[in-house]
Amino acid sequence: MKRNLQRKFTLALMMTCFFMLFSCKKALDIKPQSEVDITQNYNNVTDVNSAILGIYGQFMGLAEQYVVLNELRADLMDVTPNADKYLQEISQHHVTIGNPWADPRPFYKVILNCNDVLYNLNIMLAQNKITVADYNYRYSDIGALRSWLYLQLGIHFGSVPYVTSPLSNINDLKDPSKFQKVDFPTLLQNLITFTAALPWLDPYPSVITLINGSTTITTPTPATISGFPITHQFVDKHLVLGDLYLWQAAYSHPEDYTLAATQYRKVLEYVQDGATNNTYRMETTSILQSTVAASFNDFAIDYVRYTEQNINSLISDNNHGWRSMFGRTVYPTYDTKLDAVWIWQMFFPQATNPVDPFVDLFSQQGGRYLVQPSQTAIDNWNSQVQIQANGGNGNTNFTTTFHSDARMRLTFYDPTGNYNAFNNQNVIMKYLYTYQDATVSQTNKYGRWFLYRDVTLNLRYAECANRDGYGLLTYAILNNGLNSSFNPYTFSATNPQQNGNGPAPLPPSTSSTPPNSDYTNIEQTFYPPPYDIDARSGDTPRFRNGWYQTPGIRGRAWLTSYPHSVINSPNEAPFTVTDPNIQEQELLLEGGLDAAYEGHRWEDLLRIAIREGNNGILANAVGAKLTKDGYGGAVTAQANLMAGNWYLPFNW
Repeated sequence: MKRNLQRKFTLALMMTCFFMLFSCKKALDIKPQSEVDITQNYNNVTDVNSAILGIYGQFMGLAEQYVVLNELRADLMDVTPNADKYLQEISQHHVTIGNPWADPRPFYKVILNCNDVLYNLNIMLAQNKITVADYNYRYSDIGALRSWLYLQLGIHFGSVPYVTSPLSNINDLKDPSKFQKVDFPTLLQNLITFTAALPWLDPYPSVITLINGSTTITTPTPATISGFPITHQFVDKHLVLGDLYLWQAAYSHPEDYTLAATQYRKVLEYVQDGATNNTYRMETTSILQSTVAASFNDFAIDYVRYTEQNINSLISDNNHGWRSMFGRTVYPTYDTKLDAVWIWQMFFPQATNPVDPFVDLFSQQGGRYLVQPSQTAIDNWNSQVQIQANGGNGNTNFTTTFHSDARMRLTFYDPTGNYNAFNNQNVIMKYLYTYQDATVSQTNKYGRWFLYRDVTLNLRYAECANRDGYGLLTYAILNNGLNSSFNPYTFSATNPQQNGNGPAPLPPSTSSTPPNSDYTNIEQTFYPPPYDIDARSGDTPRFRNGWYQTPGIRGRAWLTSYPHSVINSPNEAPFTVTDPNIQEQELLLEGGLDAAYEGHRWEDLLRIAIREGNNGILANAVGAKLTKDGYGGAVTAQANLMAGNWYLPFNW
């Protein structure tokens, strides 16, 4: 009886949270909180929908802690003079008891509510209060979200209690006699066993009540929360499972790289605008140089034509170019082009709680401005070189070496215009573009929590390919795209190498176009799944495969490619790198250049350090940050990390 009352009380709290957070514009048949009878919970699908939305509302409260733990603990973010001692402790790696940023309870509060929903879904199914299909969709969603939360706890705390049943008192988790901690590798195996067995791994079908507010199977109208699209706010279950396999592969399970890549591949390809062909995430629909900014309808680094070496001609607004991934309109009208790049993100409507936490964290205008880019981050961007002659779609205006990565100026703002120094004025902008946009009315402003974007997905898929022996595929994704890297005529028109990607010998050509424009055996990998990718683009006859517009991560940023060695390897010949660790380091660097401050840096440093058995990958990166930014205890912090002291203390 006590446990049953506790469950009802928990649901009441969740539903209260939901109605404080959101106002559903699409009718989901949910009573106002004042009318909810807690004795009638979990009687039908509508009750479950309310509980699920309540959990996601509570989940949003983790946004600021998630970004701080994953970025400030790493090497690309540091504190400003405004930061209190607790933020300084996180950055400097000497966390004391009571530090709110290192408190695991906010994660466990969401986990325990997930446990409650999963428990009651099982009861509803046994009592025929829910169909098998409706049960599968909702159980899998909340189950995958719980797995993601546990993965975050493992990344930051190492050994943690793994609890899957309802719990009346969160403080019981501190009692080792009741709940033994499991180490990170054991936690990963438990999470994989559970997540891989979920009955539904694809996104919610568009016709179910949680998405379109109807029990019919007619053409659905997507639901919104306070006018914001709901479909991208749910966790992607394939990504969760892929990340779990990727982490386990790092812990001496190399066979799991293929399993991880299989899950990532399912998300890399998606159907766009009702088309029947899959489209590759990171497609650039048009990199057209023009004097008219409206022509830059893509997500690439763009300049006004013929002024590519003038940094002031960089396209930088909320609707065009690379920056527009973070600034394009979501409300009141959603720009559907964002679907190609954003897989998982949450929205903070202006008129509801919780308020956008990133204004307080990042902004000098209306916020406390607590963190900023580190000198390491600035140095990394400034060490890059833009493409020179014949770069940029044949444009030959690049005549001299142009150092600097333009993504730097679209990631943070330096009011001095210097972009070279850690100066307590630089503002991380990814989360602030809408907030600081004077053309957006106050009632239409909103915040965004970036959880998973195309570049992170590509980098992790490429990480798997690299470790599975397909280094050229990794190189293609990382640098200049598949139809370039897998065109042997690009490397030598007069003596093209077979490259392992085609059964027939390749005759010489006079250009990068094959003889007779025959693309049959080029621009594709001919690898086994999940690495079998076709990026062909031909004109005799004309055809376009869904992967043909793949510029590569650095290609999208107009940067020179990383060096490319020519030797044999187990699965490719003759183009690959001498050591997969080299490309792994390049993937790690590129993740910081493109996805900085999106919540992945600490986990990437930690995973690669574990994979290579080299604590220095993590320790040296953080030590260099602290040294460059003037912290006197940098040597001590670096030594502790080198000794494997990676995890936060599990206490509160």
